[in-house]
Amino acid sequence: MKIIVLMKQVPNKDAILRINREEKWIEEGDLSFEVNESDGYALEESLRLREKKGGEVIVCSMGPQRVKSVIKDALARGADRAIHIVGDNLAHAGPYAAARILAEAIREEQPDLVMSGLQSDDYGYAQTGVILAELLGLPHATIVIEVDASGEQFRVKRELESGWYQWYTMPTPALLTIQSGINPIRYASLKGIMAAKKKEIREVQPAAEALSEGSDFQSIKRIYFPQKTKQTQFLGDGDAKKGAAQLAEKLRTEARIF
Repeated sequence: MKIIVLMKQVPNKDAILRINREEKWIEEGDLSFEVNESDGYALEESLRLREKKGGEVIVCSMGPQRVKSVIKDALARGADRAIHIVGDNLAHAGPYAAARILAEAIREEQPDLVMSGLQSDDYGYAQTGVILAELLGLPHATIVIEVDASGEQFRVKRELESGWYQWYTMPTPALLTIQSGINPIRYASLKGIMAAKKKEIREVQPAAEALSEGSDFQSIKRIYFPQKTKQTQFLGDGDAKKGAAQLAEKLRTEARIF
């Protein structure tokens, strides 16, 4: 079974965020980076499937050279090889543009499964994996919390709304977006770290048209911190009974607490 895992490098959750001068994104010079949380769980699930079914796990990540740290960590945890789509601005591509670039990079691999995290911790679109499945012509399942490949049929368990779950039989090849917490994540061993140095990391360049702004390219116009405001209202004009009635009406129509 050939599995491709999509992994993104995102700013550390504990970083102090400052908006850059252009007000387009945060000041990255101040940041440290880490692997996107749910992508780490996607990698773990892919490694467990390979241990059961055999095959190989290929990590795919895109971004500048600093993304190599995510790739090398994945290789140290047990991935077999990696694809690095190199580009300084790829981390800020919109969901469709990112999915199109990823599709061109992995299409020739013809994987049995493509796995990604449910969403990224920075933008949180939760769209890239689904769009990628459409571009590759693959069936997909989202918010997957369990994968059963022990029998003849490939089954996944999805998390739905209001505490409901769904078991679903999937054909392969397919694409899955994985929910955080699906399995405990393994640490990279010293043996794994040493072995990672000899594993292949294939660098690819995205096509120029994939980076051009057009109808399919999404960009952020402005980001800003929420403005904190407060407002005081005096109810009843000194009449307690009238004030109580007005308060009750506001709690019912504005606060909607009863």
